[in-house]
Amino acid sequence: MNAVCGLDVALRYIGGKWKPILLFHLQFSPRRFGELKRLVEGISEKVLIQQLKDLTEDGILVRYDFKEVPPKVEYSITEFGRTLAQALQPLCEWGNANRANVPVDEQ
Repeated sequence: MNAVCGLDVALRYIGGKWKPILLFHLQFSPRRFGELKRLVEGISEKVLIQQLKDLTEDGILVRYDFKEVPPKVEYSITEFGRTLAQALQPLCEWGNANRANVPVDEQ
């Protein structure tokens, strides 16, 4: 595909509802799995696991297993992932500025 706009590349990494939200929560500090589950309202555990796995395989996140019992796993953003999170910042600002335009039944 030889698109003029790089959105095809960006969407390959962040396509879907949850990946941009996960990047937002991980851009400033590492987070544990349970913490992400609490922060990302509405995501099922199965989908969270898959999305984190995808982001890790794509080099956006790093998964660190502390090898403890009970299990302790932490996710942090890579430098590559940080560039993507920064690219999403204007979209976040646009959403905040236009939140009032979203129909009440969708909020």
